[in-house]
Amino acid sequence: MSQSTKKILNFGSLNIDNVYRVDKFVSPGETKLATDFQRFIGGKGNNQTVAIARAGGKVCHAGCIGTDGAHILEALQQENVDISHIKIVDTPTGRATIQVDDAGENCIILFGGANQDVTKKDIDSVLSSFTESNLLLLQNEISEVDYLIYSAKEKGFKVIFNPAPITPGIKNYALDLVDVFIVNQVEGQMLTGAISTEDILQGMRKLYPNCVVILTLGQGGAIYQGRTRRIRQDAFKVHAVDSTGAGDTFLGYFITEILKHDFNTFSDLKDEALKNALEKACFAASKCVTRLGAASSIPSVSEIN
Repeated sequence: MSQSTKKILNFGSLNIDNVYRVDKFVSPGETKLATDFQRFIGGKGNNQTVAIARAGGKVCHAGCIGTDGAHILEALQQENVDISHIKIVDTPTGRATIQVDDAGENCIILFGGANQDVTKKDIDSVLSSFTESNLLLLQNEISEVDYLIYSAKEKGFKVIFNPAPITPGIKNYALDLVDVFIVNQVEGQMLTGAISTEDILQGMRKLYPNCVVILTLGQGGAIYQGRTRRIRQDAFKVHAVDSTGAGDTFLGYFITEILKHDFNTFSDLKDEALKNALEKACFAASKCVTRLGAASSIPSVSEIN
């Protein structure tokens, strides 16, 4: 996989985010006044694509939006993202209702909308336009994810999977074909049934012995767990105002950084390259949480450098 031929295809979600600022999350039966409201372009797929683009990577985004999402295309074009594989359908664009509390934590209600209109035919059409020397990034906010994993591996793609949100059927996906999992602690717990960081890492290795696992720990930083080595990166201390998009920022910067190096498998990467990627990704995520919003809070590479 030489650097000159590496491309990132992100087949992922595109949402409109409605963000409400509250002192604490709404309880059952409670009506609460929000102190602020803002609307952003979001979706884990969109956010990760923007993070890759702002980190300096070249990325093509594939997915579906409704006719109400034209402004999403314009925004991605301004980020120099290839939008030639985004399809407009009759279903409304995906939506997220997000509460952000005074501690900067968030809770999210997600409506899939057009993200659930991705078909096998769409996937075949998109993948047919790429060569085998590519990397596919996936989340779990669109339809036909399992088919995507199978089809991409048949074409020689390296597959990076951020399994969020965790759904009941996700363990039935062809997860043994995934090259890299990027998960937070909650996702790791749900996939493995383990609680502690160590048990999650061991559980992922047992379930998927041929993959690399990157476990993000919020204020605890991140851990790279390969077949024979483990590398830990501490978080950077900042005053957090909104954690939305931090994980997506980490992912985008990490992927972009490792693609600066030549490798056939992720185990080929040297320790120094992985350490630099983890450090830059954690630093970018620390910048993200000091700002409101998801994609709008992702820093540019000039800020990180």
